[in-house]
Amino acid sequence: MEKKIFVERETFEYNGKTCFSYFIKGEIRGREVKLAVIPPDKGGYVVLDIVFDKEMACELVLKPYEIKDDKGNITRGNTYAVISVDENGLVYECPVKPAKSSDKTLLNMLIR
Repeated sequence: MEKKIFVERETFEYNGKTCFSYFIKGEIRGREVKLAVIPPDKGGYVVLDIVFDKEMACELVLKPYEIKDDKGNITRGNTYAVISVDENGLVYECPVKPAKSSDKTLLNMLIR
């Protein structure tokens, strides 16, 4: 991934509680797009809160993978994580994934 992509967050109210939604904004063919990202499980929201701390945007990192099956077929793809670095240089990281298949498609267009 050559250009830096950032995951942003914004607050919303749910059942009387203030929560965060996480998203990536970008431009594809002159169109502004906004796609949702989520942690791999519900507990991941606590991890995302720790990674973001007081920030409203953190960097998205791309982690390529390659899996070879018994027949020699290779499946390639990417996993994603949000990272931040504190004042002591300690890196905090949480895996994220696109919320819907349309979000995945948009993210693939953005990272080209």
